[in-house]
Amino acid sequence: MSTTETPSHYNHLEQMSVLELLTNINKEDKTVPLAAEKAIPQLEKLVEAAVAKMKEGGRLFYIGAGTSGRLGVVDASECPPTFGVPFDMVIGIMAGGDTAIRKAVEFAEDDFEQAIKDLDAYGVNEKDVVVGIAASGRTPYVIGGLQACNERGITTGCVVCNADSKVAAVAQFPVEVVTGPEFLTGSTRMKAGTGQKLALNMLTTSIMIRLGKVKGNKMVDMQLTNHKLVDRGTRMIMEELNISEEKARELLDLHGSVRAAITSYASH
Repeated sequence: MSTTETPSHYNHLEQMSVLELLTNINKEDKTVPLAAEKAIPQLEKLVEAAVAKMKEGGRLFYIGAGTSGRLGVVDASECPPTFGVPFDMVIGIMAGGDTAIRKAVEFAEDDFEQAIKDLDAYGVNEKDVVVGIAASGRTPYVIGGLQACNERGITTGCVVCNADSKVAAVAQFPVEVVTGPEFLTGSTRMKAGTGQKLALNMLTTSIMIRLGKVKGNKMVDMQLTNHKLVDRGTRMIMEELNISEEKARELLDLHGSVRAAITSYASH
């Protein structure tokens, strides 16, 4: 049996106080970053492979089902506002389609053939990288998608939460964040989901930094889509150029991005 499905270290959960429930869930959660740390050598290889492809104009795709699929959609949707990249540079695809983001679509994850059809709708090709996300490591939707990509010469990776899984065996660049038994037996939205979220954060943040989307430690290409981000952008320009808030805001309004404002000012 896979470790994500093995019985919880805790029993009689319904007899615990609220404080005991929260304390024990947190105790389990503390083990997740250590599991992610062990996966860093695998993540390094996947990041390097993805950067090489994306420098040539390739895209990053996530495929997954349930919680795993939703985490991919979330990570993909956060790349354009954070790094100012086109919305179709990182794409999250879920078994069952966008409907499944909110409401489970029965047996969608069991369809071995559907993932490559979903990828083909985006014109997936050998320039791209496809990463399967599956806590169990045995989701047919993900296995089928990665196999089809391998046959076409498309670079594949995965993020799974069990050792020696079918998904990892199919992926060229497997990442295994082995999070162990869940507090609530088999509920992989918990530790496994947290482990996958950590891995995806590391993956896309590292990729975007290597692609030049960050300056120093600042999100200089972020989209200025609300007042908080405009204020943050203004502070970045003030710090970088050592100018007044009024002047920084003026430059930001004129150029529409932190990077463009700094570059323009520095070139004068």
